[in-house]
Amino acid sequence: MNKAQLTDEVQKRMGGDTSKRAAGQALDAVLDAIAHGVRTEERVLIVGFGTFKLGHREARMGRNPKKPDVPVEIPPSKTVRFTAAETLKKSL
Repeated sequence: MNKAQLTDEVQKRMGGDTSKRAAGQALDAVLDAIAHGVRTEERVLIVGFGTFKLGHREARMGRNPKKPDVPVEIPPSKTVRFTAAETLKKSL
């Protein structure tokens, strides 16, 4: 499912009188709030759905696919990790 399909699903679940634009704005607001929460609080917990949290990757050595014999240093980075809640896992 892509963002356009997700927007359509949100619109359908919000009711028939909700415009596609309003559903898109609601979806954007939720995604922005999650991103802001991870950036500032380092953790966003949505009960029954899961937890988004800030993850850290250590620096490491890798290989260039075009030149496998040449090692490349990969710098440390930040990432977002998601852990699904038990409720979500059971619903699958």
